[in-house]
Amino acid sequence: MVDHAIWKDERAGSSGGQVRPTIVFDVGGPPPVKNEALSLFAANHGQRQRVEHLLVAAAAAAKRVGWVSVRDSVELDVTVRSPSRRPSGDATNFLGGIADVLQGRKASHRIDLSHLGELAGFALFDDDSQIQEVAYRVVQDSAPSYTVQVTLR
Repeated sequence: MVDHAIWKDERAGSSGGQVRPTIVFDVGGPPPVKNEALSLFAANHGQRQRVEHLLVAAAAAAKRVGWVSVRDSVELDVTVRSPSRRPSGDATNFLGGIADVLQGRKASHRIDLSHLGELAGFALFDDDSQIQEVAYRVVQDSAPSYTVQVTLR
């Protein structure tokens, strides 16, 4: 893991190169899991609390660092902490859930987002198709949580 961290740092240009805008934040509990047709944003979705925790943490971090939703390509780096070596979801479902929550939501008559209040319009990037690079890892820890990092490419 240390080698990966150094390699990623060098690639990012932190050794004298251009510094790229990055936002990093922690979220308590497990990430939202994308694994069914029902939208994660539905008021009656079983992942609703996870979605809201992610939105609150991302919005607070964005406010703290002055991040506004971007249209350029981004990198997504996720570290999931879990009491077990294998968390309750898999990488693709966690990454899909996180990406869906952090992307912009187009106005839709099919789903009511009023239960999200001010967070209904919050996004770190316009569309998850902007994600051009992904890093994912699981680390054993006493309680479930995760860290999300989005970096402009």
